Amino acid sequence: MTGKEATPAVNTWVFRNWRHFLAFGLGSGLARFAPGTFGTLVAIAFYLPLSQLPHWLYAICVFCAFAFGVWLCQSVTHDLGVHDHGGIVWDEFVGYWITMFLVPVSWGTVLAGFALFRLLDIWKPWPICWIDKHVQGGLGIMLDDVIAGAAACIILHSLRAGASF
Repeated sequence: MTGKEATPAVNTWVFRNWRHFLAFGLGSGLARFAPGTFGTLVAIAFYLPLSQLPHWLYAICVFCAFAFGVWLCQSVTHDLGVHDHGGIVWDEFVGYWITMFLVPVSWGTVLAGFALFRLLDIWKPWPICWIDKHVQGGLGIMLDDVIAGAAACIILHSLRAGASF
C-alpha cells in the first residue's frame, strides 16, 4: 500500500501516547479533512521561534527532526498496522521547516512557503511521486515531504530573487 491510508477510527488515544501525539502533530492530524494542511499550519507555530536561531542551528534542528521523524513515523505506523496513516503529519512539520530554510520571516513568505509546500506535497510531481510509491517505512513517509520542502524552498528563494515579499 502506498499514499496516505485510512485505518480504523483514531481518537483520543493519540493523546495518551507521546509518540502518537507527536506523529499526529499535537493532534492536528486528527482533522477530519486535510490533516496535512492542518499539520502544516501547526508547523508554522514552531517555525516562527525556530527562525530566530542562527542558520547553522536551524539546520541542525531540522536535520534532527528529520532523523527523529524517520524513527517516529516507522514506530507509529507499526503500532497502527498501516503504512502511512493520513493523520501522521510530523513529515509535514519537517517539510515546511525545510521550505522556510534561510527565508526571511514575513507574513508574505510564511504564506507563500505554506502554499508552495502544500501544493508540492499534494500534487507530488516527479521525483516526489516516485519516492512516495517506492520508498517504504519511516524513511519513505519523511522523504517525500523532505523533497517537496526542498523544491518549495528553491522555488521560494527564486521568487524572492525576482520580487520582494
